[in-house]
Amino acid sequence: MTGSAKHHSSHPTALVTGGSRGIGSAIAVELADRGARVAVHYHANRAAAEAVLGSLAGSGHLLVSADLADATAISRLWAEVSDTLGSVDVLVNNAGIFLEHPPLIASYATWQDLWQRTLATNLVGPANLSYLAAHSMSARSQVINAAFGRGRIVNVSSRGAFRGEPDAPAYGASKAGLNALSQSLAKALAKRDVYVYCVAPGWVETEMAKASLSGPNKSNILDEHPLGRINRMDEIANAVVYCALDAPGAMTGSIIDVNGASYLRT
Repeated sequence: MTGSAKHHSSHPTALVTGGSRGIGSAIAVELADRGARVAVHYHANRAAAEAVLGSLAGSGHLLVSADLADATAISRLWAEVSDTLGSVDVLVNNAGIFLEHPPLIASYATWQDLWQRTLATNLVGPANLSYLAAHSMSARSQVINAAFGRGRIVNVSSRGAFRGEPDAPAYGASKAGLNALSQSLAKALAKRDVYVYCVAPGWVETEMAKASLSGPNKSNILDEHPLGRINRMDEIANAVVYCALDAPGAMTGSIIDVNGASYLRT
């Protein structure tokens, strides 16, 4: 465990899952720049997570590891963050996996395996963390401040929840489920002044996207984007941090598209 001893301050405390790379690292950096103490979660790549931790502005940050497909590990993770940093003000469910399994190509065994793994990480894991956050945040005797409420949960979804993912249907289904989870929790927790938001990115300039953007589908991907480029990580991070710290309570339950108009819902 890396971090400081438990302490309380006026700065919000945030747990960011999948904070060792990509969008998660950008979110962690932006939150720290805004004065938050950040628990950076990672699954396996400790070196990358340590690099992110070392880049954060301010002090009092924490490095934590857990397999989000393991409910017991999630319970330990929440306890570690709470015991070390104090109560968590913001939960950002960012971690996710994208595993291809085209329905007419994947074997039945592969189909079953990848559905189970994807849903466990992308949907059930965030649901379990949100459960723990909801109980912790709603139990506070008073709001942190009138605008912020008692706590906030921000889920990182995907445009794939709406447009479909033909080569990774479990991913699309998991993100659609995350949207529904967000809206269900927003209704359930509103009376306790705990707010829930969802940000749905499209293509983002991450390491995960490089292979696709350097391959034969690059022109097709860019043709989808009126901006002539895919989205930057800082653009997604800014939207997430807005929800985490600034969005009004009246926006609870919102699903915010950040995809450069590459997919427009009606």
